[in-house]
Amino acid sequence: MNEMKKINGNENFTHASIGKLSEFSGKQFAKDLIGSTGCELSFGTLDAGQAVPFFHSHKQDEEIYIILSGSGDFQVNDTAFHIEEGSIVRVATNCNRSMRNTSSAPMLYICIQARENSLVQSTMDDAEITEQPTVW
Repeated sequence: MNEMKKINGNENFTHASIGKLSEFSGKQFAKDLIGSTGCELSFGTLDAGQAVPFFHSHKQDEEIYIILSGSGDFQVNDTAFHIEEGSIVRVATNCNRSMRNTSSAPMLYICIQARENSLVQSTMDDAEITEQPTVW
């Protein structure tokens, strides 16, 4: 299993790595390592035929799952549907969720957890074009 590690950073940024995604296994959370203040980020795997062993819900946070490899089934409350590489699933607060890998290869996914309805500005509404000399 790869261990997520901090590579460098300062008060303005953190650069970390999970290593080669093809070699990753297990579940690792990144919020504390990278110093995130607005969301939690985790990497997870499910081996072939494996399912998350429980349903769960969140009181304040929505979750977004991004399936990077593998395929399977995702369930939100009483609705189940197929997921595969490239699938993106958002689950609202107070909804039960779980998933399983039905493929013969490991399923790798990213989960982003953030407070529901907290995004006030996004993309160019929150951006400002600036001038900065490159240093590379």
